[in-house]
Amino acid sequence: MLVAPMRAELTEVGFKELKSASEVENELNDTAGTKLVVFNSVCGCAAGTCRPGVRMAVKHSKLPNKLLTVFAGMEADAVQKAREYTLPYPPSSPAIALFKDGELVTFIERHHIEGRSAEQIANALIGAFDQHC
Repeated sequence: MLVAPMRAELTEVGFKELKSASEVENELNDTAGTKLVVFNSVCGCAAGTCRPGVRMAVKHSKLPNKLLTVFAGMEADAVQKAREYTLPYPPSSPAIALFKDGELVTFIERHHIEGRSAEQIANALIGAFDQHC
């Protein structure tokens, strides 16, 4: 109940929630195209800059083929499976991963989110979208 509004911030702009390891595998083993995966979280930097920055970025004209999200602290198996695809980066929540044809091409870790504005995060994502999508 408490995280429903946090989930909705992404789902209402087109993100598909992945709630199981098999859902993550189904989406990320299909390597065609581009996929954005947001590792959502209840922390302040997720609420203050990560989700707002992502919401700004997905208004851009050039977008990944799929917008996906997992929620750290909620669906542990889905998050753990998604983190396998972002190795060798250590676990990080919130975090944002962009895949192109199955390859991780951009990864924004928590320490790249903390202390940055939503606009800075949006601009970083838009740059990645322009380059890879």
